[in-house]
Amino acid sequence: MSEKTPTYCMACYVGPDPIKVRVEDGEAVGIEPNPDAAEISPSKGRPCVKAWSLLDKLYDPNRVKTPLLRQNPEKERDEDPEWREISWGEALDILGEKLRKIREEKGLTDDNNYPNLALTLGGAGVPEGHFGTLTAFLSSWGGPMDLTLGSGQGISCYHSEHIYQEFWHRAFMAISDLPRTKYMLSFGHNTNASDGTGVWKSAEARERGMKRTQVEPHLSISGATSERWVPIKPKTDPVFMCSMIHVILHEMDWEDSCDLQFIKEMTNSPYLIGPNGYYLRDKETEKPLVWDQTDETAKTYDDDGIKDYALTGKYQVSGVEIGPDDDRWDHEKVESKPSFQHLLDAVEEYTPERTEEVCEVPEGTVREVTEEFTEHAEIGSTMEIEGEELPYRPVSITLGKTVNNAPGGLESCWARTVLLMLVGALEVPGGTIGADTKLYPPYHERWSSVRPGDAGHMEQALNYTSKEKWNVPGKMISRGPYMKLSPFNSYRGWATGIGPYTLAWMFMADPPENWPEPSPPEVWMVYRANPAKTQFDPELVEEEIKEIPFTVHFTAYLDETSQFADLILPDHTDLEGTQLKLTMNRHWQHVLNRRGYILKQPVVEPLHNTKEITDILTEICDRVGTLSDYNEAINRGLITGGIPFSDDYYDYSLEPDEKYECDEIWDRACKAVTTGLSEGEDEHDLEWFKENGYYAVEMSQLERYLYPKMKEENLRYELPYQEKMNRVGEELKRRLNEEDIYWWDEKLEEYKTLPTGRDYLEVWEKFYNERVENPEEYDVWLLSTRSMQYAWTSNVESPAMKEAAENMMDFGGVAINPSKAKEKEIEEGDKIMVESPFGKTEGIAILKEGVRPDVAVIVGQFGQWKAPFAQGMDIPNVKDHTRLELDVLDAAGAGADIAKVKIRKAEEKVEE
Repeated sequence: MSEKTPTYCMACYVGPDPIKVRVEDGEAVGIEPNPDAAEISPSKGRPCVKAWSLLDKLYDPNRVKTPLLRQNPEKERDEDPEWREISWGEALDILGEKLRKIREEKGLTDDNNYPNLALTLGGAGVPEGHFGTLTAFLSSWGGPMDLTLGSGQGISCYHSEHIYQEFWHRAFMAISDLPRTKYMLSFGHNTNASDGTGVWKSAEARERGMKRTQVEPHLSISGATSERWVPIKPKTDPVFMCSMIHVILHEMDWEDSCDLQFIKEMTNSPYLIGPNGYYLRDKETEKPLVWDQTDETAKTYDDDGIKDYALTGKYQVSGVEIGPDDDRWDHEKVESKPSFQHLLDAVEEYTPERTEEVCEVPEGTVREVTEEFTEHAEIGSTMEIEGEELPYRPVSITLGKTVNNAPGGLESCWARTVLLMLVGALEVPGGTIGADTKLYPPYHERWSSVRPGDAGHMEQALNYTSKEKWNVPGKMISRGPYMKLSPFNSYRGWATGIGPYTLAWMFMADPPENWPEPSPPEVWMVYRANPAKTQFDPELVEEEIKEIPFTVHFTAYLDETSQFADLILPDHTDLEGTQLKLTMNRHWQHVLNRRGYILKQPVVEPLHNTKEITDILTEICDRVGTLSDYNEAINRGLITGGIPFSDDYYDYSLEPDEKYECDEIWDRACKAVTTGLSEGEDEHDLEWFKENGYYAVEMSQLERYLYPKMKEENLRYELPYQEKMNRVGEELKRRLNEEDIYWWDEKLEEYKTLPTGRDYLEVWEKFYNERVENPEEYDVWLLSTRSMQYAWTSNVESPAMKEAAENMMDFGGVAINPSKAKEKEIEEGDKIMVESPFGKTEGIAILKEGVRPDVAVIVGQFGQWKAPFAQGMDIPNVKDHTRLELDVLDAAGAGADIAKVKIRKAEEKVEE
C-alpha cells in the first residue's frame, strides 16, 4: 500500500516547511513537495534539500535505539562510557529522582544563587519544532534554571542583529521585502545557502529584475548569483557602511538624496542634544526638544505647532538633561545641536579614500555602490496597501554571520539601519523589514509590542541597570546571572536563546575578579545539541562538562557531548514524532499572506525503543511532583505560541492532576488554535490536522510593516542617536563598579551615542599575535561559510547531505586563493595543515579565485571526533582554532568564527 503523509521539515531555523512523505508498505521511501500547503510556504510547498535528510535519520543504523546509562565514571575522550541499555521506566525514575532531590533537598540555587538545574538547547531555534511541551516543563519547574550553558547558537550566529534590530524595529532578523525590493545590498548574508526554501523568493525577485550587490571576503554561492561582488577585508564592514553615509551626507546633496520627511518625522534626528550628550528636554514635561527653524524657537518634539524641524546647526536653548540613574542637569541658554548634526560630524572622517585603506576596496566602488543604493530608493514614491498609502522604498541591506556579531557587530547593525533611515527604507514596502520578533511575544504580532516608551520611542524590555532593580531577583536572574552583563538581550521571549553563553563557560572555569564563583549545576539537560563541539573553545567546554555531576543528553546519536554524559534519552526522530508548530507570515526571507499552525506527525511506527518528547516531559513532571503546574502552563498556551486552551467561547483545558498522553494534549492544542484563530468559526482536532496538514488564516499585509503602527502611536525610531544605549551602558558600569567589577568596563565602551565603526580585524590581529613568537607566519584569516545541506548543524550525520554537498562550492576542504597556494607550493587536492596557536587540523586544498589571498574558507559544522558518520569527514572547524577570552568578545558576549592561521602543505596528497 502506498500513501503520502503531510508533515513538516524543521532541520533548520527556516522551517517548519510543509512536505509529504511517501510511505510504501509501512516504510518511508521518499520526500515530496506539499503543494496543498503552498499558501504557507515561500516556495509553494517545495522543500529544500535538507528535507531528504529526514529519511537518513529515521533509518540510520547508528541511531541511539534505547535509553543508555553510563557505567564508567571516568569521563575522557579515550574512555569507553560502557553504556548499559535500560528501560524507559528506569531512565525516567533516575532523572526524576535527581530533579526531585534538587527541589526538595539541595534547593533550586546554590549558595551563590546559581541554579542547580541547567538546560541547553540546539542551535537556531531548531529544537522548537521538536521539543513538544518543553516550554510548559520549564514553567513548571517554578524557579531559577540556568539556560546560559549554551551550545554556540546566538553568540556565534547573527547575535548583534538579534539584539539591536529588536531594539530599533522589533526584528529578530531584518530581511528584504522581497516581493517588492528592487536593490539588495548584502554584507556577507549568504542567502542562497542559509535561507532554505526562502531561496525561492530570492530567485523570483532576481527574475523580475532585483539587483544584488554582495560585499564579502570570499565569493559565496550568493555572491556568485549577484551582479557585483566586492571582496572586502574581513570585519571592516561598518567602515564601508559609514563611508556610504559619508558619501550621502558630505558628497551628495543630502537634502535631495535623503527622505527628509522620514528623517524629520520618524526618527530622533531633530532632537536637540545637551552638552552632556543626552536629550535636551523641556523642564516641565521632560519631553525632548527640537528646533523649529521657521518660528526660530525650541518646542517639544510632539508639538502640534511645529512648522519645520531643524536637522543641522547650533542653537541656544534652555532645558534639562536626564542621564544615568536620573542624574539631572538644568541648563539656561546652552548650546545644543540636533542629533542629525552630530551624525554629520561623526561620519565626516569616513571618506572613500580612508575606506580604501581600511577595507581594501577601491574608493570608486564605495561611491558606485552608494549611488546605486540611493538611486534605487525611489524617494517620494508611494504604494497603497489595504487602502492605506505608504512610502515605497525598494532598497534593502542585509547582514550575514561574522558581520553582525562579535566586536563590530553592533556598529554594522547601526550603520545599516542609519543608511535605511536616510532613504526612508525602514519598515516600509520594498525596504528592510522585520521577519518576526523573538524578544517581544507573541512572535507573530510585532504590532502588539509597539507601545509608547520614553522620549517618543518604543517601549523596551531591557535587563535592569537601575539601582532599585539591580539586585532584585527577577526574570533575567532566573535565566542565569550573566544576563546582567548584557542589558539589551532583554528578559522576555527568546532572551536566553541569545544569552552570553560564552561567559557561562568561561566563568565556570575561571571566574573573574569579584564575580560570584560559579559551581556546576547538579543536573544538566541537553536537548538536540552538541556544545562540546559547537562552542568557541571545545577543550574548555569539555573540561567543564566533566565537572557536572549528572548530564542527561536527549539525542539520536552518540556524539562529542554524549561522550561525557551520564544518561542518554532518545526521543522520536522527526518522522516519528507529533507536534503542532506555529507558522509565520514573515520569517527569515519568507513574506507571505497567511499564518497559522502546521502538524508534525508520525509517518511510520517508531522503529526502536524511543519515546515522544511530550510523554517524556509529562512523566518527568509526574515523578518530580509538578504535574499540575505543567498542565496549567499548557492551558495558558505555552505550547501553542500564546493561544490558551480556554477562552470566552471555548474550553479544552487539561485537568490539573491528570496525566495525559501526547496525542490527547496535541488534540486539544489543535482545537484551541483553530478555534482561537478563527474566533470560534472553526474547530479542528488532531485527526483533521493529520489529514490536512495545517490550518492558516489571512494576515494583514499592512502589518508586515511597522511604519503604520509607528505613525498611529506617534512614535519615532531611536535613530541615529543612541541616547538610551549610552545611558544604560553608563548605569551598568556604575552598578558593576559599585561591586568592584572593572573588567567589563572596556566592553561597555561599545554603548556609544553614535557607534561608528573601525577596523575590527585588529581585535583578532592583536589577540593572535600576542600568542605566537613569529606572527608574520600566520598570514591567513580562516573563515567559515555555509552550504545549504549543513546549515545549522543538524545534518552532519546524513550521507545523503554529504552526497549532495559534494557538488557544492567550497565543500570538502579548505578554499584558498591560487596565488596564496602557489606561494606555499600547494596544489589542488593536496592535504594541507592549518595551524593556529591553539592547534593543528588537516584538510584538502581547494583552489578558488573567488577568495581574497589573505583568507581561507571552510564550510562550517565539521571536525567531529566522535559522531559516527561525521568523524570520517576530513574537514577542519574554525572553532578548533578559537578560544573563549574576553579580548575577542563583544559587550553581549558574542564571538566570531574567525582565526588567524598559517597554512602549509602536509606530507601526503589525497588520491582522486
